[in-house]
Amino acid sequence: MSRICYLRVSTADQSIEAQRTALGGSFDREFVDEGVSGATKAMDRPGFAALMNYVRDGDTVYLYAIDRLGRDALDIQTVIRSLIAKGVTVDVVGLGPIGKGVGELVVAVLAQIADMERERIKERCSAGRAAARASLAITGKTHRGKASLGRPVAADSRAVREWRTANRASIAATAAHFDVSPATVKRYCSVA
Repeated sequence: MSRICYLRVSTADQSIEAQRTALGGSFDREFVDEGVSGATKAMDRPGFAALMNYVRDGDTVYLYAIDRLGRDALDIQTVIRSLIAKGVTVDVVGLGPIGKGVGELVVAVLAQIADMERERIKERCSAGRAAARASLAITGKTHRGKASLGRPVAADSRAVREWRTANRASIAATAAHFDVSPATVKRYCSVA
């Protein structure tokens, strides 16, 4: 009977520490997916797939929230049912252990809310991009004051390519000359 926790964050700049702290206690095993979107099916995430291969009858899996399993209502319900079918208890902060029947109903409702939130996030991002494009067309700046929608231009890509070719310089030397990152030089030099 293992105490197992599953932690997931969507972006690399987020931390799992808040989830770990909220779960408290010590665990026999911890499975983590960092920088993995909730839109990715649970079994397609390396951490969660490893968890499913590890769990046995009598184990308990602890989650900070249902949406850590994902943002697709059907996938969340499938995962919960798979765990329950293996004899695994799923314990969610604020909900407690989830069992058959009423527990599955609660999960269905919460999973649907997570799914709806994913759609709202997509809508907000789309609205933000539309506002930025409209503002850029009118004022030359986005609604947040940026000069472009994408990544800021670090240097003139053509000048970087030409200087590197003319001087037969390495990526590192070119990056130092233009005061940009080596990744920027690689990106600029790969464009022909």
